[in-house]
Amino acid sequence: MATSRPPAADEAPPVSPRRRGPVLERAILDATLEQLSTVGWNALTMEGVAARAQTGKAALYRRWSSKEELVVDALRSGLPDLDHADDHGSVREDLYRLCLRLRDAMYSRSGFALRSVLYECDAASAERFHGMVLQRMVAPAQRLFAQAIRQGTERGDVRPDAIAEVIFDVIPGLMMFRSKVRGSEWPDEAVAEMVDRVLVPLLRPVTR
Repeated sequence: MATSRPPAADEAPPVSPRRRGPVLERAILDATLEQLSTVGWNALTMEGVAARAQTGKAALYRRWSSKEELVVDALRSGLPDLDHADDHGSVREDLYRLCLRLRDAMYSRSGFALRSVLYECDAASAERFHGMVLQRMVAPAQRLFAQAIRQGTERGDVRPDAIAEVIFDVIPGLMMFRSKVRGSEWPDEAVAEMVDRVLVPLLRPVTR
């Protein structure tokens, strides 16, 4: 009698014996991001990552003692660098371009991976990611928005008292809320509407 077997698509890829060092580590980190963005945090396993990376589970445990440690390194390596903001001549254009960058980061593979962690893991696990998220996403984003607003005050199209942390939180807060609660994927026109209807009026100098 023929025995049943899972379809070929469900079989683990063959183990590759040739990769070593940084090449293998990069494959493991990429596999972790891919698994996070497709199966999510709760379904992620060291076995699944090893199969996706075409290596043995022992290769993971030699480098990371837990799923949490592996995911922290994968996210740190995959999140985009938010290291500079170009001057486009107006605060409206500066903020619009920055919001597009933030949108693209949110919907990148690493962005989906990060959201699966933040939305699914329990409070104890989330604490392990807090510092990394602040360092790689929150603080750089706030720094760039502060830079754009500061450039606006120098031009005179932003009032001086607009440089405040609560204002820097408006953009990522609104984008995350509408993404999670309302399912918005933030097309370019939605980003432009947010900038024109919310941010620019919030920052504009008061006229008498």
